[in-house]
Amino acid sequence: MSRSSILNVTFDCSDAESMARFWSEVTRWPRSKVEMPGNPFWWVGPEGDVYPHLVFVEVPEPKRTKNRVHLDLMPHDGSQDQEVVRLQSLGARIVDDRRGVNPGGWVMMADIEGNEFCVEGDE
Repeated sequence: MSRSSILNVTFDCSDAESMARFWSEVTRWPRSKVEMPGNPFWWVGPEGDVYPHLVFVEVPEPKRTKNRVHLDLMPHDGSQDQEVVRLQSLGARIVDDRRGVNPGGWVMMADIEGNEFCVEGDE
């Protein structure tokens, strides 16, 4: 039986290089520019043949509404609170803080172009 795997999560954005830099810092994955004729993009991903990758493509139209799909991040080298502070230092902002409500445990944030993502709790 056939199946599909997720290769890339692609972000349309106005400044692909800045977005790749931001998400490279978030994940600590390397970034690089791919000069595909007619479709240059920035790539962020783990080393080796590990998927998915994050791909950033420049488009002329701005983001207008809430994302229908978003990433959920799990802190690895510190607490949720420490990770939220680190992400804010990279330019992210808090959209909805659900740490103290029921149901809760997560913090919805937005990256430098307003794309929402969540930082999950420590438990």
